[in-house]
Amino acid sequence: MKFSYGKIFLLGFGFFGVSVIWTVYNAFVPLFLANKFNLAPAFIGFFMTLDNIAAIFIQPPVGAWSDRLRTPLGRRIPFLLIGAPVGALAFGIIPLAAILPLFVACTSTLLISMAFWRTPVVALMPDITPSQYRSQANGIINLMGGIGTIIASLVGSTLYEINIAFPFWMGSVLVILAALLVFIFIKEPKEYEMGEKEPNMFESLRELTSSEEKSGIRILWAIFFWFLAYTGIEAFLTLYATRYVGIPEGDAGRLLGHIGLFFVIFAFPAGLLGSRLGRRITISAGIILMALLIFGLFILPPATLSTLITRLPILGNIRVVSLFLMPAGIAWALININSLPMVVDMTTAARIGTFTGLYYLFSTFSAIVGPNLNGLLVQLSGERYNSIMLISPLFLMIALILMLGVKRGEAQTM
Repeated sequence: MKFSYGKIFLLGFGFFGVSVIWTVYNAFVPLFLANKFNLAPAFIGFFMTLDNIAAIFIQPPVGAWSDRLRTPLGRRIPFLLIGAPVGALAFGIIPLAAILPLFVACTSTLLISMAFWRTPVVALMPDITPSQYRSQANGIINLMGGIGTIIASLVGSTLYEINIAFPFWMGSVLVILAALLVFIFIKEPKEYEMGEKEPNMFESLRELTSSEEKSGIRILWAIFFWFLAYTGIEAFLTLYATRYVGIPEGDAGRLLGHIGLFFVIFAFPAGLLGSRLGRRITISAGIILMALLIFGLFILPPATLSTLITRLPILGNIRVVSLFLMPAGIAWALININSLPMVVDMTTAARIGTFTGLYYLFSTFSAIVGPNLNGLLVQLSGERYNSIMLISPLFLMIALILMLGVKRGEAQTM
């Protein structure tokens, strides 16, 4: 198996499409729910987890299914060719839905179709990448995802100010183009490692839980807690920015782009650091940095956070709140780039899809709990949206404690 930067770059278009869709979704769907349908914060938090509730039942078993599937197109690509077009169509209809039941129907179709192809496409990376290059490869893929986040957030926010449907239609077109590029240029391996009978996802989870060496289960729970910290903030960031900090909706929508820009800039370096310093050390440093930055957002008053520093092309208005979110993007790169390679390097090539599914089981379960917990916290605190910036660092510290006991998952020489 040879490592090719060009091939990984092209594979990254799959994650690019995923990031475009979910960045637009997370930025503007909460605004629709609050302003168009007048839902309370707790209900908004629940609604923003509906995609993850479905995904938690779909992504892990689909990942294991893709390990076993054999078709002329490969074992991963068929999921992309089915899920991407259906998701793109549903996504384009979301801003046109005038009543809540139709809105729910569109979002439900979107989440099911996106969950159907995400795990198989992500599992393609370790399929075509030797172990010692997986952190760098994941850095490239997440760089592409970060570019998707930037385009969706910054360009999408400008389009939203023109017509609220435009960023959704942009996302639909880009995800179709991304899927076509992956289909045309990425060729799956012709031979797969086979065992007599490989454990399924839940058998693999029981195996990790009962093992005397707890690295596998510890990193899965660490993933749960750092995604709990991140997704809870992500779901409410635009509402936090508009209702607590007091900035316009367009500027609020661009904040995800400010995080994404620095995530993109540091995605590949984060992979290199993970390979050279060790993935556990790199992740732990990211956790500490991110916790400190988010706690800073809790401490500072709205008048300070909303202070305008400068205005830049594409990025728009840069306020004090952005000066905390931009380095948080770097911290998130240190964490996120190195976590999936750690998980898949705890297993064999025959079970990569299964362990990728376990990664998404814990991260998706976290994405269900996070927005619901934060929505409830905001409501109980009298709609003080800055309360989410207090609970997030606590979850990150729990993740850090768990990572201290992880002894496996570093790059393997082949």
